[in-house]
Amino acid sequence: MRVRTPIIVGGRSAGARSACRSAVELGAAGCLALSFPLHPPGKPESSRLSELADAGVPTLVVQGGNDPFGRPEEFPDPLPGRTDLAVVPDGDHGFAVPRRSPITQDEAMDIVVEATLEWVVREIVGNGASV
Repeated sequence: MRVRTPIIVGGRSAGARSACRSAVELGAAGCLALSFPLHPPGKPESSRLSELADAGVPTLVVQGGNDPFGRPEEFPDPLPGRTDLAVVPDGDHGFAVPRRSPITQDEAMDIVVEATLEWVVREIVGNGASV
């Protein structure tokens, strides 16, 4: 008998929206939403939270602290469903951090990788999926 490897769908920005919309249909075990565009820049009233809320699978959002498409504090607390939020301090929509930031660009990328790995182990492997 072949053990099925779990699928995690994901994307960045518009790709994160697509991943959230297609996760259940694709039979994904989880969804990774990098720089989820919660709203167009300067238009918080045009929320796309419903797409995130309707993902239907455990979801990790990794968001820059200065993302004009939705700063971490603009996400609801608590987050909808089984959604977790990891923050890259001072990061923009592409996770770039300014020179004045207390973290380096390498440290910013380490946060993305470490948050993702921790989430996969906890939410995907920890829930019985074999990898």
